[in-house]
Amino acid sequence: MFIKQFVETGLGNSSYLIGSEESGVAVVVDPVRDAEMYLKAAQDNGVRITHIVETHLHADFVSGSRELSARTGAVICASAAAGLQFEHLAVIEGDKVQTNDLTFQVMETPGHSPEHISFLALEPGAGRPAALFSGGAIIVGGAARTDLLGHEHTVPLAHQLFHTMHEKLSPLPDDLAVYPTHGAGSFCAAPTGKERVTTMGMERRHNHLLRATGEEDFVKRATEGLPSYPTYFLRMRGLNQRGPRILGGIPKLAPLSPQEVNRHKEGGALVIDARPGPGYATGHIPSSYAVPLRDGFATWVGWVTPPDQPLIIVSRGRETHRDIARQLVSIGYDDLAGFLDGGIPAWEKAGFPLSELEIVSVYELKSRLSSPRPPVVLDVRQDSEWDEGHIPGAIHIEAGSVLQELDRLPRDRAIAAHCGSHNRSASALSILEQNGFTDLILIKGGWSAWEKAGFEVERPVRRDG
Repeated sequence: MFIKQFVETGLGNSSYLIGSEESGVAVVVDPVRDAEMYLKAAQDNGVRITHIVETHLHADFVSGSRELSARTGAVICASAAAGLQFEHLAVIEGDKVQTNDLTFQVMETPGHSPEHISFLALEPGAGRPAALFSGGAIIVGGAARTDLLGHEHTVPLAHQLFHTMHEKLSPLPDDLAVYPTHGAGSFCAAPTGKERVTTMGMERRHNHLLRATGEEDFVKRATEGLPSYPTYFLRMRGLNQRGPRILGGIPKLAPLSPQEVNRHKEGGALVIDARPGPGYATGHIPSSYAVPLRDGFATWVGWVTPPDQPLIIVSRGRETHRDIARQLVSIGYDDLAGFLDGGIPAWEKAGFPLSELEIVSVYELKSRLSSPRPPVVLDVRQDSEWDEGHIPGAIHIEAGSVLQELDRLPRDRAIAAHCGSHNRSASALSILEQNGFTDLILIKGGWSAWEKAGFEVERPVRRDG
């Protein structure tokens, strides 16, 4: 038996292909929508994908099970409690998923979600546990969060997670390899280290949830300090339960002339500017969303833009378009109208207007903060980053919450926004611009530059106990 891991760094998740060299069959766990990488891995290893198993209804990405099944004929296996509305094999505690010499025993492991299951791979020919595919029931150093179904479910699910971890998973052998779906960088998971694979022995020694003194201590540990999460999460479970449509591959973005972009825009399409923040600030299509292309690109598109509207992409070059399309369909943004052919220079040459933001260095910002009418500093980093230190007098609103907290910001003052560098702050400023704020400033280099310059930093007063 061999195991190949596929890491989606933008989502912070892993999926797996488990194959048998002897019988030539394979099973895929928690696939994303890009089927090509699993098909290629199967071909390279001389195996055929016969089954696809899902640990839970994912909140952070569109399941690739239907896509992969359509390409391979593989059977989709999922928890009977998930209530999937498309063809699949519903499994419960104690069931076995078997294909030739590969056997997976189903374990009901609720907590991260109520329908959650894990798959215990058994050693071919011996029946001993060989690997645990744990989804979010246990991850490196913790477990996936319990608050994604709403505040009222957070504590009850944490109690279920306690019983899952302490009564079902903890008794498993020390040397059992554990392959979680969620990991570092996932908004579904509490902060952990960079490792993505572990063992039960390591977790019993180091996992803070397994070291809880009792159920109440466990629930407290599991539910405190959870960061905010992208708003698109609220749509994913329902989409995965109904079954996403089958794309037949990653769509190709079509080139659009400036005139076509303008017509689409007037018809309700949204423009996503995927260039770095300073490039967006220098000149952009009015009312466009700034979401610089990076590993977390799709997450931020899903966080700051409304769903179910066609998207037009502005980028620096066509070589990035497959990555852009791949990331967007991974969270269900399937209506991709195309990209602006020739980029911003073509838009400007066609005579269409551009909007601009001022860009200032932290040194210029420092000087302006001493002026009679200083700009308002808007810090759009996450709570944990803010708590580590911030510019004195700044207003703190996480980038994903700017639209909901516009009334905290003055409209008669300049607003200078920053994040760690300039990606999230560009997104926040684009939302402010769409909502009528006019005197907007991007702080070049963001918090990193401010701290490096040695300027004053304010930190919350920490009280022990």
